[in-house]
Amino acid sequence: MARTREFDTEAVVSRAMDLFWTRGYEATSVRDLTQHLGIGQGSLYAAFGDKDGLYRAALEHYRTTLAAAALRDLEEGADARAAIRALLTERIRIAVRDDGRGCLAVNAVCERLPQDAATRRVVRDMQDATREALAEVLRAARERGEIAARHDPHTAAAFLVTFLNGLLVSSKITPDTATLEPIVEIALTALD
Repeated sequence: MARTREFDTEAVVSRAMDLFWTRGYEATSVRDLTQHLGIGQGSLYAAFGDKDGLYRAALEHYRTTLAAAALRDLEEGADARAAIRALLTERIRIAVRDDGRGCLAVNAVCERLPQDAATRRVVRDMQDATREALAEVLRAARERGEIAARHDPHTAAAFLVTFLNGLLVSSKITPDTATLEPIVEIALTALD
């Protein structure tokens, strides 16, 4: 008879996400995970298959919580520039916490690609969702005359996602909002 799982899977995945985010995949051992999560190795394997399975679950949790919240906030913003500025500066603030732990998705790409196809898929899905949300905001802004009509919303959105990725890598090198936030204003001039 199978044993009943004796832990809250979502809470465990959330705590694993924080550990992977702070330490990275390679520097986090199964022993680190079991100690941090307060579960046995057998329970970890039964619930997630292996360390990779837990890592993918942590990335998916990041996608459905923090990344999804950022997109909701973007879509609810009335003024496109203000909404995009808020998205970018909030991502900076999150990335510089804990002495510049960065963005879990960007960290995953830097650490795990090109070898880890599963990580590539999860992060690509996140970036595609961000790009599409930005493109929609920019399309509506172009129709309202908030941004120059010459801009293709999809190309401008791709630029902003690429800019954000670079900004998030920079946040690990220079974890200082006062240094990074002014750069956002320069990126926003691309919409003039």
